[in-house]
Amino acid sequence: MQPVKPVVNTVAPADTTHAYALLEQKQFAAAAKEAKDLAANHPNDPEAWKIAGFAELNLKQYAAAATDLEKAVELQRDTKQQDPNTESALGQAYVLSEKFEQALPLLVAATTRSDAQPDALMLYYRGMAEYKTGKSADAERTFNAVVKLNPKDSLSLFYLGQIALAKNDLDSGIAALNRATVNDGRLAAGWMLLTSAYLRRAATSTDQAKADADYLNAVRSGEGLIKVRTDAEAVTLLGQALIGSKQYPRAASVLDRASTAADATGVTFYLLGVAYSRATNFPKAIIALEAAARKSPDDVNVYRELGYAYEVTKQYAKALAVYQKGATLAPGDSDFKESIERVKPFAK
Repeated sequence: MQPVKPVVNTVAPADTTHAYALLEQKQFAAAAKEAKDLAANHPNDPEAWKIAGFAELNLKQYAAAATDLEKAVELQRDTKQQDPNTESALGQAYVLSEKFEQALPLLVAATTRSDAQPDALMLYYRGMAEYKTGKSADAERTFNAVVKLNPKDSLSLFYLGQIALAKNDLDSGIAALNRATVNDGRLAAGWMLLTSAYLRRAATSTDQAKADADYLNAVRSGEGLIKVRTDAEAVTLLGQALIGSKQYPRAASVLDRASTAADATGVTFYLLGVAYSRATNFPKAIIALEAAARKSPDDVNVYRELGYAYEVTKQYAKALAVYQKGATLAPGDSDFKESIERVKPFAK
């Protein structure tokens, strides 16, 4: 949705007629240049600043648009010629240039005026400003208003999902994120959050059947994710879902691919080791877990898995050393103490 175009002020000191015509013709670069030239020669003319700001907004030059629309609004207020359209556009430019505190009062005014028509776009910007300034309850109400006007607004649904998950309302969060990703299959952040939410709900479920279903749902959403993101973080998340659903050979294959990426982390190698271990391919599990230990030397879970892999393959001295390392990092962990005592007699 394009910003509302300004109305020419025929009594303005500068002749902005041609600049406005360029804006109407969507020749935004030319309109911006001409309006800025006029503003330079007529710095107290709000119309020139306004046209420049609208043109820059359409050019996605948000910081410049905010600066010029701010100047226009100041001049309009000085001359008591306030224009709601200019103030609304300034609120929009503030959001798009990440000046959320400045945006919020303008957008509240824009969406609550007595003559304001319901506008999903302006409500979305208001919701963004509320969310980014920590007013989550207000943002939730506003994003719900957007979705009521436009049920296919994937970004509002995405933020509703984030707000719900922050309140630990996993069911509502998952429902919102499912709608968001159905409406926009390219919404990578939505797929990422949805996959993580399914994993989180599965891990905390006391019903094994429901947990198993959520792990399979995590796999499904992870597959949606890697259609739009193929970096190691995304592929690793799919691998984690596959491990949760006990698809260990496939998880190993997916995570092995992720481990070759330049941005692969210790988590990728750790999960790769887990997948190989659960698939009883302990030599490959050891290789992956040794890499994980190098990348994440303070992760106790790596030493737990690596020690187990060494122990199963009867490399008792290495298992002992690894368990001892884990015990150093987690001195209160009884599992490490038991493991040390178990392998110590065999470690020569």
